[in-house]
Amino acid sequence: MGGGGQQTESSEPAKGDGVGPGGGRGGSAVYTWEEVQKHCHRSDQWLVIDRKVYNITQWAKRHPGGIRVISHFAGEDATFLKPLLIGELTPTEPSQDQGKNAALVQDFQALRDRVESEGLLRACPLFFSLYLGHILLLEALALGLLWVWGTSWSLTLLCSLMLATSQSQAGWLQHDYGHLSVCKKSSWNHVLQKFVIGHLKGASANWWNHRHFQHHAKPNVFSKDPDVNSLHVFVLGDKQPVEYGIKKLKYMPYHHQHQYFFLIGPPLLIPVYFHIQILRTMFLRQDWVDLTWSMSFYLRFFCCYYPFFGFFGSVALISFVRFLESHWFVWVTQMNHLPMEIDHERHQDWLTMQLSATCNIEQSTFNDWFSGHLNFQIEHHLFPTMPRHNYHLVAPLVRALCEKHGVPYQVKTLQKGMTDVVRSLKKSGDLWLDAYLHK
Repeated sequence: MGGGGQQTESSEPAKGDGVGPGGGRGGSAVYTWEEVQKHCHRSDQWLVIDRKVYNITQWAKRHPGGIRVISHFAGEDATFLKPLLIGELTPTEPSQDQGKNAALVQDFQALRDRVESEGLLRACPLFFSLYLGHILLLEALALGLLWVWGTSWSLTLLCSLMLATSQSQAGWLQHDYGHLSVCKKSSWNHVLQKFVIGHLKGASANWWNHRHFQHHAKPNVFSKDPDVNSLHVFVLGDKQPVEYGIKKLKYMPYHHQHQYFFLIGPPLLIPVYFHIQILRTMFLRQDWVDLTWSMSFYLRFFCCYYPFFGFFGSVALISFVRFLESHWFVWVTQMNHLPMEIDHERHQDWLTMQLSATCNIEQSTFNDWFSGHLNFQIEHHLFPTMPRHNYHLVAPLVRALCEKHGVPYQVKTLQKGMTDVVRSLKKSGDLWLDAYLHK
C-alpha cells in the first residue's frame, strides 16, 4: 500500500477524538521510517497516510473492524484511515516503506482517482433492490411449494435447494452491505447488513465484519488473515507445510488432506464451525443486538416450517440447508484464494499483496450470479467499497496496470478454480510429508 493507495472499509474517526497522553510530539514533528516502525504493538500503534504520521493507539480500539485489523498495519505505510495526526515523515524519507515500488503505488493511486471520478464507486439502487427481491422470492416460493403441494421427499428436497440458494445469495448480499458498497450513508448499510445476515440468515454482522476486514487487510498472511488459520487441520501454501514437517508436527495426516477436505471442509464449515463461532462471539461480547437479529431468523423459520415438519423435522431441514449452503460458500471463497500465495508478512505494496493472494474466475452470467460477483475477486480486493456491478468495468484497467508493472493477473475457468483447490491441498500435503520424513 503506497501513500494514498489503499481503499478500505474503515469509518471516519468519531468527533471529539484527540491525541491523549503520550499521543505524540504534535502535528509539526518529523519522523523517519525507523522511528515509525517501532510503534507496531497493541499498546503503541502508528500509521503513515500520504507522508503524514498518525497515532491511532486509542482510536483503534473503537474501530468497527476490531483492533486486530488496525494492528496488522501498525508501523507501516497505509492509506487505511484518517485518525490522529502527530507529524510527518522527514523530507529525506521515501513515501513508501520497506522498499515498495513507488511507480506502481503512484499508478494505482491514479487508477483509484480515475475510478472515483468516473463514478464507479456509486451503486445502482435498482440492481440491489432486485437482488434482494429475488432472495425474498426464493424464500416465499420454498414455503409456498409446501403449502400447495405438500411435503413429499421430492418436494422437501426441492424446498431445501431453494432455501440453500436464497441463503447463499443472502450471504453475498450482506457482504455487499458490510463493505458499505450499496447505500450512500454508512448507517443504512449497517442496518441493512444486520437485516440480511441477521434476520434472513441467522448470523452476526459484527462477527462477520471483524473476521472479514482482517482478511481484506492482509489476505493469505499467516497470523493476520483468519481465513488461513486452519487450526492445525490443514497445512497451506508452500512454507507452512515445510515448517510443520521440519518441526515434526503431525496433528493430522496432512498428506491426505486433499481427501479429508471433502469430509470436514465444505460439509462442516457453516453448520458446525461458523455456527459455534457465531454463538460464542455474540455471547462473549454480549452483542445482544446481533443476537436479537439472529434469533428473529430462527423464530421466523420455525413458525413457517413447524406446521409441516414439527420441531425436530424443522431442525433437520435447516441443518440440511446449512450443509448445502456450506458447500457453495467454501468452493466459491476458496477457489480465489487457497491456490494462491500463502505466506508470512512480507510488507508488500497494496496492489502486489492483493494480486499475490487473489485470482479471478471467468465472467459469465452464471458465474457472476453463482459467486455474487466474487469471480472478480481481484477487483473486489483492490476496491472493497466498489459496487459489484462495476467490477467488469474496472477489470480491463486493472489488468493493464498489472501488465505494465509485471504483476501476474490470473483468470481461471470455474472448473479449474475448483480443481486447483484440491491440487493446492495435495501439493501442500506432499511438501509436509517430504519435510517430515527427510528434513
